[in-house]
Amino acid sequence: MVSSFNVQDAAGYEQLMGRWSRKLAPQFIGFSGIADGEKVLDVGCGTGSLTFELARNSRLKEIAAIDFSPVFVAAAKARNTDPRISIQQADACELPYQNGVFDRALAMLVLHFVPEAGKAVAEMRRVVRSRGVVAAVVWDHLGGMPGMRMMVDTVAALTEGGRQLRGRYCFQPMMQPGEMKTTFVEQGLQGVEEAELMIRMDYSNFDDYWAPIAAGEGPLGKYVMTLNSDERARTDSAVRAAYEAGQPDGPRSFANVAWAVRGIVP
Repeated sequence: MVSSFNVQDAAGYEQLMGRWSRKLAPQFIGFSGIADGEKVLDVGCGTGSLTFELARNSRLKEIAAIDFSPVFVAAAKARNTDPRISIQQADACELPYQNGVFDRALAMLVLHFVPEAGKAVAEMRRVVRSRGVVAAVVWDHLGGMPGMRMMVDTVAALTEGGRQLRGRYCFQPMMQPGEMKTTFVEQGLQGVEEAELMIRMDYSNFDDYWAPIAAGEGPLGKYVMTLNSDERARTDSAVRAAYEAGQPDGPRSFANVAWAVRGIVP
């Protein structure tokens, strides 16, 4: 598997997305469900937002976490102090576990970066026991992330490269209504349910919003790093104007919607 996510630095990712993942994690766990004594797998753990939120439940028996990025794995390992948690680098499409060893396999904000997302769902099903649960959640880039769309639409108005970025960003895999649910059904999961989860992303000022992207984090940051100095200056100015919207710089709050799907292993 080749992940399509661009990782520069774990701290930069935390400012870009990790802090919002931590807000989403409790809702996703509530949707997925957990029970006493269970063994849970976190697929695509990143810096550990879901892993460490799961660990807040002292009655879970074991939490395993994998990520494709060595940067993320190192950061998550550095944070871990819980003996129930094991973290390793691995491929979501080739999970390093035997069949049926987990009660649940969860993937938070990862399947849209997996080129063969269906294969990853199949692997999650394989490692979960019969009647166990597979669940995943991804952002709705097209219609549910106005703060990020503000940036994407702004750069799309400036250059052809920006318009191409918008096309890629808005139509990543698993993000359209019903798309991830269909994939779960195709992989043989039963009782598949889809829901919408919502958090707010609260920024203190423009720099809080723009700094990790300007530093090259994530797919939007990867695009910014391709710009020459004149394009970069024009982009910085235009995105700032969009953020400020004619008012002084300062706090802004954006609602963000994610698609969540869960299914039961036959």
